[in-house]
Amino acid sequence: MKTIHLIHNPGAGDEAHSKSTLLRFIEAAGYECRYCSTDDGDQWKNIDPNTDFIVIAGGDGTVKETISELLKKESSNKRLPIAILPCGTANNIAGSLNIKGELIDIIRSWSNPETTAIDVGEIFDVEESPDFFIESFGYGLFPFLMQEMERTGKNKIEDKEEKIKAAQQLMHDISHSYKPHTCELIIDGEDHSGEYLMAEIMNTRFIGPNLFLSPHGHPGDGTFEVVLIPGEDQEKFAAYVDSKIKDSEVMYSFITIRAEDVKIKWKGTHAHVDDEKIKLKENAPVHIRVQKNALTFLI
Repeated sequence: MKTIHLIHNPGAGDEAHSKSTLLRFIEAAGYECRYCSTDDGDQWKNIDPNTDFIVIAGGDGTVKETISELLKKESSNKRLPIAILPCGTANNIAGSLNIKGELIDIIRSWSNPETTAIDVGEIFDVEESPDFFIESFGYGLFPFLMQEMERTGKNKIEDKEEKIKAAQQLMHDISHSYKPHTCELIIDGEDHSGEYLMAEIMNTRFIGPNLFLSPHGHPGDGTFEVVLIPGEDQEKFAAYVDSKIKDSEVMYSFITIRAEDVKIKWKGTHAHVDDEKIKLKENAPVHIRVQKNALTFLI
């Protein structure tokens, strides 16, 4: 019998994602489950190295917090495979790995799993910021959206579908008025500087409220996709977001450049690391580099 270390965020999801439901599904599938709640302080960090794999039941924030712990240099568990039970609002990490469907079906798939290596983005030269990202690091429209969601109180919406729609509508609204910013950008030694509404260094295919900006990317392909939206694409981007709002998503192609090493300066202060808004000095230099095959996930 395989042993699972389950890390559960009980605040994510609904009754279908409760402790009792998860344990019933997992144990019925033939696993021994060691349960930990993210509400119980740091107890979830005490992972027995004899565990067969780690399961994270929660959203992108719970996945990121768990990975942050595993990536610490002293961690002896960073090579344990990780499975995701997506219970959050956006679930961009799970979506980028094509982990979707009913929880019971995802759990059953572990009996004959495929695995994939996952890259992370290392962040250099930024004080008081996380040292890495899983989803994306970027400037412009998306961190400004995060600020506006907080200012308008829309980030407190509990229903996840309603919250995503509110974020998409707000993104549509601000995309018409947000001004392009000067960006000094060196990608793998080549200059791509310009005036952009958004500059996103993406490791996953989705960002924020399920915006599908990197359709050809994969978090384990050894590269980032740098997605750039110049000022002249303002209406095109707004039209794309509008198609998301209407549930009739139309794919638009934006400037996308594969990258392993990125040096960037942004004339502005709107920046983010994954789902965390950060404050940077204007034109502060940031260096981003891909760390390949950092972790292993079940898919």
